[in-house]
Amino acid sequence: MQVLEVKDRNTEKEFIQLPVRLYKGEKNWIRPLDKDIKAVFDPAKNKNFRNGEAIRWVLKDTNGIVIGRVAAFINKKTANSYDQPTGGMGFFECINDEPAAFKLFDTCKEWLRERGMEAVDGPINFGDRNNWWGLLVDGFYEPNYQMPYNFGYYQELFEAYGFKEYFKQYTYQRPMGSEVDFAPRFYEKAQLTLNDKDYEFRHISKKEYGVAHKYFHEVYNKAWAGHSGVKPMSVQQAKSTFNMLKPIADVRLLWFAFYKNEPVAFFISIPELNQLYKHLNGKWSLLSKLKFLYLLKTKACHKSLGLVFGVVPEHQKKGVEGALVVSYVKKLAWKKGFQYSDLEMNWIGDFNPKMMRVVEQIGGKIFKTHITYRKLFDETKEFKRAPIL
Repeated sequence: MQVLEVKDRNTEKEFIQLPVRLYKGEKNWIRPLDKDIKAVFDPAKNKNFRNGEAIRWVLKDTNGIVIGRVAAFINKKTANSYDQPTGGMGFFECINDEPAAFKLFDTCKEWLRERGMEAVDGPINFGDRNNWWGLLVDGFYEPNYQMPYNFGYYQELFEAYGFKEYFKQYTYQRPMGSEVDFAPRFYEKAQLTLNDKDYEFRHISKKEYGVAHKYFHEVYNKAWAGHSGVKPMSVQQAKSTFNMLKPIADVRLLWFAFYKNEPVAFFISIPELNQLYKHLNGKWSLLSKLKFLYLLKTKACHKSLGLVFGVVPEHQKKGVEGALVVSYVKKLAWKKGFQYSDLEMNWIGDFNPKMMRVVEQIGGKIFKTHITYRKLFDETKEFKRAPIL
């Protein structure tokens, strides 16, 4: 077997095309957009190259056929925040062959070790945690946009090599149809808040979209800044986020709570884009863009994806969390003709039991499980799971 670094158009094409061949018979696999994969490894598009480096390889068998791929990377901002300097590996794909998989893992380990790393997390992304993060081990349904889908045998390969569970990631789901109700106690508590005339629960209007980032910014910084290392967000960052979401945003999914006309909570969702991208075969040409816009306008997407949820501290434990969800389903989701029949929520780590409880209280059930693994190069050292928040 031969490991080749990806550094020209031909090897990059082989890196992109391998999953297309491997998952040809997998009905639930959705091909990622080629441009999204390429962007991860483009220094002009991925800001993580400012403080890190990344490399990709493909693995060929004796006949010159590509049978595996992998990437390794170091983020110097985070690498030294653990007991052992820790790098990352990801975008792993391989035939069901232990020597082939181990060859790829060894290649990552040696590259990271040469750069002073003593451990590796994987499979993860060279970028934000909400994209391409974790190994799917349960719930082999259609993946959400930029979330991993893989064969079940990958878990055996990772664990046989010595990777250990660093934390689990849970994707929760909740049906949104009128036949799905709430536990009486939950409903009653939420209803008390809904009956308080000082509170207002609603989605923003189309005319309001241009200022909605200000509502989001105000709540986000009070609810999340400083929490588990989350940095405060500037108004400009919030505005950029909403500008980025604008082409695909459905204002009905941008649900806010106001107290005496001041924003105090939000639940931000978007149409789950893989429901549309799965029809594009990984391409983003002019024709595929037109097809995407057509599908978006014809309401072909029947699943929404919850991105972020937040309540300012002074309004927590007052039923606002429940009132957000109850108002959403009663005012919107239970209305005849509402297109989104299911809600999936961006993954929550098992290191965050508080947020898990919140989602479970609103009727969310674990739908998919991913695992982020860690391997210490010196296995005589103590292995520690991710600390509980």
